[in-house]
Amino acid sequence: MSNWVLIIYCGLVTYFTRFSMIALIKKEMFNDRIRQVLSYVPSAIFPAIIFPAIFLDNSGSILIDNNPKIIAATIATVVGIFSRSILSTIFSGLAVYWLIIFVF
Repeated sequence: MSNWVLIIYCGLVTYFTRFSMIALIKKEMFNDRIRQVLSYVPSAIFPAIIFPAIFLDNSGSILIDNNPKIIAATIATVVGIFSRSILSTIFSGLAVYWLIIFVF
């Protein structure tokens, strides 16, 4: 079995297990309290995805000194707070990161 077949198979299994929760569960069976608690899930998962990418290097060690990702993330956060725009937040973070990497 080739690696590509295995990758496609794993992707399909992951997709259908997640899709089944969306397609098969009726939203009417959730009460208001469960809906309120579930509305916080994206906010709780987002830092778990972003923070390791910012604070960890390739070997998994915490990298705080001379880390351009921290500066770019801080500026992107400030831009996001004031602009309330996802695109301006992403582009400002990328622009600052690339500026630090390639110019300085």
